[in-house]
Amino acid sequence: MYHEPVMINECIKGLAIKPDGIYVDITYGSGGHSKEILKKLTKGKLIAFDQDDDAIRNKIEDERLTLIHQNFRYMKNFLKLYKTVPVDGIIADLGVSSHQLDVAERGFSTRFDGELDLRMDRKKRLSAREVVNNYSERQLREIFFKYGEIKNALKLAAIIEKSRRESEIKTTSHLKDIISICAKRGRENKYYAQVFQALRIEVNNELEILKVMLGQTVEVLKQGGRLVVISYHSLEDRLVKNFLKSGNFKGEIEKDFYGNPIVNFKLINKKPIIPNEEEIKRNNRSRSAKLRIAEKI
Repeated sequence: MYHEPVMINECIKGLAIKPDGIYVDITYGSGGHSKEILKKLTKGKLIAFDQDDDAIRNKIEDERLTLIHQNFRYMKNFLKLYKTVPVDGIIADLGVSSHQLDVAERGFSTRFDGELDLRMDRKKRLSAREVVNNYSERQLREIFFKYGEIKNALKLAAIIEKSRRESEIKTTSHLKDIISICAKRGRENKYYAQVFQALRIEVNNELEILKVMLGQTVEVLKQGGRLVVISYHSLEDRLVKNFLKSGNFKGEIEKDFYGNPIVNFKLINKKPIIPNEEEIKRNNRSRSAKLRIAEKI
């Protein structure tokens, strides 16, 4: 079964697919975007990446598709290995796949009780359980403030520290019960989502890996090649926005000797594209999505 990919029509249009081109889907997931790209290709190729075992088991049988079981931080290396550089387009649908959210034992969703895991790649040692139980109170405070944008991170870290001294925190429900005192009445679910986002980013080193991948796009895209990125929270979107606008993650445009801006991309959409109300009703996962499209200069 294919979960509905977010803003699929806008993404495919943004890629401006050539039937004989080479395209990269760095977040294969349930295969939704890849499936639509393959429909547009004739002699072209699609290289896809995913580090999740479940995604690899969901491979579309198509000789034009090469699915690589790796984190997208290794995109450049594998594209060179498969002699597919330069490429015509790259798509990244960041965040958690619908499948990961729907499997309780992965710990990605606050709706279910499950192990405190949150690993995209289950072969990695560091899990959310390890972070919650073994990081120092100061480290927890910094993670929640930086990655969850949680205002009362100080109180949150202290409550976790106190609770784990009594018993190890093993499950998503146990963690939610402990931290419920920190959430505003009626806004608990939003608060839990921020906490779990912070833990997930830390466990998977998401922001640093995103920076690595964005840097590689400049090297592997053809002139005129398209980069299409969907992000789901402000931390990701800020990095993407700044990189596309200025070529760095601070968003400060540098100029050459003659005063011309040194940039790598031309923005196709000045403001992010967001899903319409109909799509949000149909696919709740899309509600926080922002789509940015750029063309390599």
